[in-house]
Amino acid sequence: MAGNLREQNTEIKEPGNQFAMLIPRFAFTAFLAVVLLAVSAAPVFADTIFDTAKNAMQTVYKDVAGIATVAAVVCSAVCLFLMNFSKSGRTVDESRSWLKRIIVCWAALMTLGAIVTYFESIIPKSMFGG
Repeated sequence: MAGNLREQNTEIKEPGNQFAMLIPRFAFTAFLAVVLLAVSAAPVFADTIFDTAKNAMQTVYKDVAGIATVAAVVCSAVCLFLMNFSKSGRTVDESRSWLKRIIVCWAALMTLGAIVTYFESIIPKSMFGG
């Protein structure tokens, strides 16, 4: 391969216009530049960062609220069964305290949506704009 390169480098060029050999390269480069410019100049229909963040947070909150609701119902049912069918006073007291904790946690998670909606209406988007 090295010998082949040496032969190409020592080859004597024919007299005439040397730029005629470069015309296909220039044509391809010009075509590529025009195509890349046309592709990059296409209009983009994207939401602002606030719309994207709002949609993402709403989706996450709905998923968390759904899972939390199901988990709270199941755990509350277990606590209520233990309270109703247990003969030990200690088990009833512990079940009652766990039921209170479950209700408080579930209510806190459900209030987060109202808090975020409230602050979203107070803080304008133009405050973060340039």
